[in-house]
Amino acid sequence: MLRQAFANGSQYVVLGDGSLGMLPEDWIKKFSTIFKFGKLDKATGELKVKKLHWTIIDQFHAHIDDAATLEELNYKKERLKSIETIQESALPKQIKAKLRDYQVSGFQWLSLLHEMNWAGCLADDMGLGKTLQTITFLQHIQNQHPGKTHLIVCPTSLIFNWENELKKFAPKLGFHIHYGSEREWNDEHFEKHDIVITSYGNLRSDIEQFVNFHFGYVILDESQAIKNPAAQISKAVRLLKADNRLVLSGTPVQNNTFDLYSQFDFLNPGLLGSQEFFRNEFANPIDKNGDKEKTELLRKMVNPFMLRRTKDQVAKDLPAKTEMILWCEMDKKQRTIYNTIKDQYRNAVLGKIEEEGMGKSGIYILQGLLKLRQVCNSPSILNEEEKYPNVSVKLEELMRELEENTGDHKVLVFSQFTSMLELIEKELTAKNMTYSYLDGSVSQKNRKVAVENFQNDPTIRIFLISLMAGGVGLNLTAADYVYLVDPWWNPAAEQQAIDRTHRIGQNKKVFAYKMICKDTVEEKIIELQKRKKDLASDLITEESGFVKKLTRDDVEFLFG
Repeated sequence: MLRQAFANGSQYVVLGDGSLGMLPEDWIKKFSTIFKFGKLDKATGELKVKKLHWTIIDQFHAHIDDAATLEELNYKKERLKSIETIQESALPKQIKAKLRDYQVSGFQWLSLLHEMNWAGCLADDMGLGKTLQTITFLQHIQNQHPGKTHLIVCPTSLIFNWENELKKFAPKLGFHIHYGSEREWNDEHFEKHDIVITSYGNLRSDIEQFVNFHFGYVILDESQAIKNPAAQISKAVRLLKADNRLVLSGTPVQNNTFDLYSQFDFLNPGLLGSQEFFRNEFANPIDKNGDKEKTELLRKMVNPFMLRRTKDQVAKDLPAKTEMILWCEMDKKQRTIYNTIKDQYRNAVLGKIEEEGMGKSGIYILQGLLKLRQVCNSPSILNEEEKYPNVSVKLEELMRELEENTGDHKVLVFSQFTSMLELIEKELTAKNMTYSYLDGSVSQKNRKVAVENFQNDPTIRIFLISLMAGGVGLNLTAADYVYLVDPWWNPAAEQQAIDRTHRIGQNKKVFAYKMICKDTVEEKIIELQKRKKDLASDLITEESGFVKKLTRDDVEFLFG
């Protein structure tokens, strides 16, 4: 009964004579967490807590009378405290790279996790070299345990990135790319290689074969791909057998706190409890109520298993990055179309909210915002029965900028709409301006060619990229100008795009321009970003679920 009272946060407990006893409030605060995560051994009456929860156990340091437990707690605390200066593992001599100090610390941290047999998340900012740190660690592990085969799972777009960096930095590591229609999957074939690289899609398709092999490490790159625990790929990766597991992500939380659950359930099952428990105990209080105590407790729990450094903290020698808004003023024709569609959707969306409430109106809000964003680009890209003309202030401004700025510079142009990229393509072709192009339809082979051509061919000054296909995994340090044609409400997605060029290896100043149409939904989204950007930033996140945080007043503001 005492355990139930603490777990429920109740201040009262039924005593043996049937009367109610009152628990001190400070007791409830102190003991409720450990009761929630501990399991009662009915035979002995002991409350048992997993060692993974050692940060919770440490709160009761003064009450622990077990010498071995105290010694282990103190050892772990001291080891983690010294992560910035620890130099216990020698860098592998086979690595052909000069690691920066923070990258050496990252390698040492990964080595410390290995020593403690912990799984963890390397969550450094985009562009800080998570791949190099991981490759260095894999070479170190392979030196210690030759004959092991490790698995790297990544988005298809990153396969050739891993291939290139392994060849460049760790030429002694043998690797095999398990990808394409002729892929092999027998155990003997995998045993021949130090590393197997595959995509999330191929892993899901071939999971029946993968589960029969025992890997040294399973490493998930861009691990936010498994943020939905109900998705098939999330279920598939949890079936993999390995000595240990790592995940890599600059943005382990994309939309809300619950994104963290599936990744840590893959790494350290049981650390965050069941899905329902985590949602009720952490995700909902943090995302809906801004509960700072829950945020702090969650941070403490995941902190030993997560290493996060930002560019501002560790890469001060990166050249400056300047971000500016390029304001665009619609002409009368484009403005008339915008206002007409805005009024239509405003009435429809507010009607849906009236009928079904905010919770069930999200899809209509998104649809309306999508249409308005498309009109800001060009009404001609609307997928409607009625065909609209290509009147686009952004296209005019972008072409002017490209003609003025591509003299001695290389430029990345991002859009979320391939139809907008096609309009830009036509303009570039008409002006005989050479460019590279990348969207989701480009094959892996041609993707690699497009990147290499842009990086190495001085005549190709412009790279048109869809945000979905090129927002992660590309190293495009030849560029120093970035244009975001249609910024969105997720600032982290924009930063990932900019970080394709503002990353280690860049030696020029980077200029990034967000193209925003004045007096439109784009300008209003920027204002809402400023108002709603505090909660999720307390954890490691991109941006809290934007639409879910909208109120009716916010919707009226956006469509007003």
